[in-house]
Amino acid sequence: MLALLQTQKINAQNNSTKMTNPLLQESKLQYQAPVFDKIKDEHFKPAFDYGLKIHEKEIDKIANNPAKPSFENTVLALEISGSDLNRARTIFSNLAASNTNPTLQAIEEEFAPIFSAHSDKMYLNSKLYNRIKALDLNYLQGEDKRLTAYYLQQFELAGANLSAADKDKMKKTNEELAGLGTLFNNKLLVARKNSAVLFDDVEDLEGLSADEIAAAKNRATEAGQDGKYLISLLNTTQQPLLVSLVNRATREKIFKASWYRSEKEDDGDTRAVLEKMAQLRLQKAKLMGKPNFAEWKLQNQMAKTPAPAIDLLAKIATPAVAKAKEEAKAIQDLINSQNGGFKLEPWDWDFYSEQVRKAKYDLDQNQIKPYFELTTVLEKGVFFAAQKMYGITFVERQDLPVYHPDVKVYEVFDENKKSISIYYLDFYTRDNKKGGAWMDNFVNQSFYQKQKPVIVNVYNFSKPVDGNPSLISSDDVITMFHEFGHTLHGLFASQQYASISGTSVPRDFVEFPSQINEHAALDPEVLKNYAIHYQTKEDIPQELVDKIKKAETFNKGYEVTEILAASILDMAWHTVENESDFKPTLEFEKEALQKYGLLVNEVPPRYHSTYFQHIWGGDGYSAGYYAYTWSKTLDYNAYDWMMANGGMTRTNCDRFKKYILSVGNSVDLNQAFTEFIGHDMQIEPYLNNAGLTQEK
Repeated sequence: MLALLQTQKINAQNNSTKMTNPLLQESKLQYQAPVFDKIKDEHFKPAFDYGLKIHEKEIDKIANNPAKPSFENTVLALEISGSDLNRARTIFSNLAASNTNPTLQAIEEEFAPIFSAHSDKMYLNSKLYNRIKALDLNYLQGEDKRLTAYYLQQFELAGANLSAADKDKMKKTNEELAGLGTLFNNKLLVARKNSAVLFDDVEDLEGLSADEIAAAKNRATEAGQDGKYLISLLNTTQQPLLVSLVNRATREKIFKASWYRSEKEDDGDTRAVLEKMAQLRLQKAKLMGKPNFAEWKLQNQMAKTPAPAIDLLAKIATPAVAKAKEEAKAIQDLINSQNGGFKLEPWDWDFYSEQVRKAKYDLDQNQIKPYFELTTVLEKGVFFAAQKMYGITFVERQDLPVYHPDVKVYEVFDENKKSISIYYLDFYTRDNKKGGAWMDNFVNQSFYQKQKPVIVNVYNFSKPVDGNPSLISSDDVITMFHEFGHTLHGLFASQQYASISGTSVPRDFVEFPSQINEHAALDPEVLKNYAIHYQTKEDIPQELVDKIKKAETFNKGYEVTEILAASILDMAWHTVENESDFKPTLEFEKEALQKYGLLVNEVPPRYHSTYFQHIWGGDGYSAGYYAYTWSKTLDYNAYDWMMANGGMTRTNCDRFKKYILSVGNSVDLNQAFTEFIGHDMQIEPYLNNAGLTQEK
């Protein structure tokens, strides 16, 4: 009787949690958009506790089902399980990246190992694995077959066929890695905040615009340093303001603050954390019978193994570094002509390369920026291009709740004026926001679960002050088109099952749609539509457009070399086969870059190992940063095909949508790519388009 009463009490508590927690209820808003006005920090922990219990019960029920295994009672049951937990985790992960606080950080640290253990409990479940393995793929078709193969591979990658003892080791390793990944992220936030550079004198900031100086002054005031100027850091090595700052000592101070941010032997020092993660990942690979982590990780990617990925990076590295050295010579010649009296250093590159650009192409970024007002770029550029290429349109929604006042919301309609998605945008940098820019889903598309995509794009643009317009750089414009390319991939998702829908594709394919969309930014019709002077309202002059196009491959040696250097660092950390070959972070990094000819003093890696969040702040791009270059090669191949067939026309974009954007991971993507352009990926289009084979 006592046990019954206890059970009834627990059930009542669970029902109360379910009924009063907005994270545990399907949102009544359009397309299940999150009820941000009702979600509070205190809802996450009980939602996680409840969701974990329910999901475990669902998994146990599937694993112990006495009925003969079938697609419906095993794979499909697994696919739709854990809905409450998935909803809560999806919203939490977005907020923890874009609008975190000490409470969310503490929850993240607490639950990272718990979620890892929960995942292991599912993917290392022998009964569940054997049920999936018992299904005959020959009797399944279409997405049912693809989803079954997907889950089978997920289980095997996780170690479902390991011995019981090795499974225990795997669980412990995964739990530790999850905790360390969260710790790395939190340390990096500390490092970023602590390394913001304070200036007493506005003269140190000569070259910045009045808006940029006002923003720096506001940041200082908010930090309790009234009357001073605070320059905050982005997550990359180079910082955007270096292109404008006249004072060399100021540039050096900001660059070094960026480079050394996470190696100061303080609360923001990440070296011990990343070194431990590298060791644990190697141990994990060894458990799986692989010589290194990359060999294990790349099995479900387009590259399949590290060798093709490294080969591609190495083949591009030689001409890229040669091009970068040519660019460095041109910059040094300019410095010498001005009687600079110093050798080019990384903190000088952006400032002087901009002068070289101006001299060589008569193109000044300060001439361009007034034509790039953020909202105009979005609505008359990004959205206009999407309508031109795919027929979709956007209507702003001010009735849906948001997680921060800066966030904007749009509803998306297809060519037939049918509503297809809700789309959020979060433009401005904050101290509590992860660096960089990204796209994610709040709700994943699935025909079976009757879900339409709810998507968010997050950026880190400087917020304007005193009612001034938000003017962005040409690089920022490309970033907007890039991230919206991910959004298109999500918008056009057309799958039965969420696990193989939209952007749920291999890492070395996922950047392909976003990179193709970058080309739309410089499409003549599109550029003319959004490049409007914020004061005079005049269209950008054709003369300036011609200069922009002519300078398209300017500085490509630098840009390609810095991303290749980061990619090689990632591969170096994750292709180590003996723990004794690991060395202290800085020494290891130097040797890795030297080995591939990428240790170029004037061209540092886009990410120094100590703040390489892509590979240490979770498991997303570990052994996978090469994906940007792989995808860029796919992009240049596809773009060349488009240009040879009339350009980014509606017909060609519809074909791209059919073969690439709408298939998710429901087909063989190597085959889909080949069917789209008629041949396999080739390296020559990359070298040609990046200007690495000849002057363009």
